[in-house]
Amino acid sequence: MEFITGNQAVVRGALKAGCNYVAGYPITPASSILNECVTAFDNGAGTIIQTEDEIAAIGQCIAASMAGAKPLTATSGPGLCLYSENIGFAQMVEAPLVIVDCQRMGPATGGATATGDGDVIFAGNVTPGGYPLPVFAATDAVSAYKLTYLSFNIAERLRTPVILLTSRDIALTRQSVDLDAVQLPPVIKRQWADPDASFSPYEYDSIENVPDFLPIGGPVPVRCTGSIHGPDGLLTNDRHAIDRKLAHLSAKIMDHRHELTHVDADRDPQADTLILSYGVADGAARDAVDELRSQGHRITHLTLYTLWPMPEQAIRNAASVNVTRIIVPELNIGLYAEQLRRVIHTADIQSITRIDGGLIRPEQIIEAYTMAPCQ
Repeated sequence: MEFITGNQAVVRGALKAGCNYVAGYPITPASSILNECVTAFDNGAGTIIQTEDEIAAIGQCIAASMAGAKPLTATSGPGLCLYSENIGFAQMVEAPLVIVDCQRMGPATGGATATGDGDVIFAGNVTPGGYPLPVFAATDAVSAYKLTYLSFNIAERLRTPVILLTSRDIALTRQSVDLDAVQLPPVIKRQWADPDASFSPYEYDSIENVPDFLPIGGPVPVRCTGSIHGPDGLLTNDRHAIDRKLAHLSAKIMDHRHELTHVDADRDPQADTLILSYGVADGAARDAVDELRSQGHRITHLTLYTLWPMPEQAIRNAASVNVTRIIVPELNIGLYAEQLRRVIHTADIQSITRIDGGLIRPEQIIEAYTMAPCQ
């Protein structure tokens, strides 16, 4: 057992996945990820750079990725805003990259030492065009460790940036964990192409497939541009080539969404209420469910570790049959609950929100459960 913070767990997960390049700019509450990596790479196992700003940090990570590295960068909400243009660039050049967003109260500078989950919609829609990104949300140190590891696997498998959301209380709170007991799949390695004259850096058989990889700077030219391009990486005005490239950026994520769905479903087929939670509010939700069940109430509980693409089938499964009410605790203005209303039309969706930098308590969820549902 270890007594570590969520940020330390993120670093452990990244190292386990083979991360060997980290660039970042200090920002509360993500800064200790940078600090931990300084120690982790002290033996020469990787490269770490403190950059002059957030734009430089993600730019260096994209370049490192396209040169063959497995990079990580970490920030908070204001930094994610600055990352946004380069996240789109990473999508266009199909650069595997993991971004950790340790959320805090917003908007703008907000509360640097106050917690929140206010980036949940922005993270999934961070770039122009609306092309999908895998976005995960940790609930504690153990899930931060596992999801960081899985994020690297998905980044490599689908050649995409991946965003992992934590929050101040997950990032900085210490928990007793046994990371050796966490079951992880094998590390996914990048699919390297044969370096011959026929290589095209963005060629694939069908749009849901992922192109093989060769690093920039090698013996075969690899063009890397954020402008629309064809399979050879050259800019194009050909409508068919444009349509195929952009359809590919969507299909390679959406057609593999089953691989991206990570939830914890605790179903009671007789329950008429589903408590759906994610992020730091999940701990209070679990305590509330345990207390209500001890009192004889029938409750279904669903924890979402995947936020985007929204795990619609898992949500519908949890909300099937007898569920007439869904309670969603979240540390924002009800952002994810509003998205759920677009998917679920068979149950009333009730928000429990807190936006003052404090945590939702189990008692608030229990109180919401005991109140008559809205009509």
